[in-house]
Order: sequence, then structure tokens, then C-alpha cells
Amino acid sequence: MRKNIKITEGIFPMPVLMIATYNEDGSVNVMNAAWGTMFERDQVLLNLTESHKTVKNIKERKAFTVSIADSNHVIEADYFGVVSGNNTPNKFEKSGLSATRSERVDAPIINEFPICMECEFIEYGDSGVIGKVVNISVDEKVMNNDKVDMSKVSAIAFDPYTHGYYKVTDRVGEAFKDGLKLK
Repeated sequence: MRKNIKITEGIFPMPVLMIATYNEDGSVNVMNAAWGTMFERDQVLLNLTESHKTVKNIKERKAFTVSIADSNHVIEADYFGVVSGNNTPNKFEKSGLSATRSERVDAPIINEFPICMECEFIEYGDSGVIGKVVNISVDEKVMNNDKVDMSKVSAIAFDPYTHGYYKVTDRVGEAFKDGLKLK
């Protein structure tokens, strides 16, 4: 038997993405965004409203980074979602994390998050921010044979039903292969 429930952001898992920019004064700003996805192979789409400090920074600097949040930094990742850069300009400093300036775009790479997409701003439209991925940098600690090992990344996902975070680690199948068993 099925039961109807209140409508929410019903797709699970939702990514926990850390969107990083520079403020006007050059300080680092980071926000937590669950509404983001790949738009094209080399483009990201972030469903963000213009009221976010991050969106203002993206439009000004024409760049941003998108990092995959991990279970080792769930407190910091959540903090970036509950505190606004509009009200707390030094929120990144308070997190205790560190950043390095990207060599490719005018945006910071948050060192502690294992995967970072460096993006050039393309446009802001009805769906939010679209950016072109110009580089992906990965912490070597989460790689095996020059490939990302997602079990080492320990990415977290947002649960829109109970507002929890879940660690994504176990590989359960082979994409584009397992389904062929039913042919």
C-alpha cells in the first residue's frame, strides 16, 4: 500500500555542493547548495536565487567553484548552508577551513573538500546559475590508478524528507553493464 505525503524536493539523493566565490574585498565566501546538477558534460546548473551573496559574487567575478562535500566536513558544510554571507561576511574564517586561489578562474578552491570543479560564469536565468567547468581538481588521497574512488571521497547527500545527511560510499553495481544481463 502507498501513502501520499506533503510535496517536497522529492529526489534523493540530492548532492551537497559547496559553491565558493570571492567577496568584493577578496575574502572567501562559501554556500551550501543541494539544488545543483550537471547541465551539459562540461556545464553545471545551480538553482540559486539572486538574493544569495554567492550569486552576486558570481556575477561580479564571472567565476566560482563547486566542491563535493564529504562526511569529514559535514558540520562545516551545514554551517555554510545555515549562515548567510549577506549577514556574516567572515563565515569562511569561522569554519576553520582553508582555501587556495584557482589558477584557472577567479574563485577559491576549498582545500578540505576532495573534488572541486572550477567554473566560468555563463549566465543567470530562470533556473539559476549556469557555469562552464574548465577544470576539475581532486585530492590524490581519494584516487586509485588516476581515477576517483568514490568510496574514499565519502560524499554526502541531502535527504529532503527528513533533512538529514547521508554518506555515499558503497558501490553496488556497474553502470551500462549490469542491465545488459536482462537482454
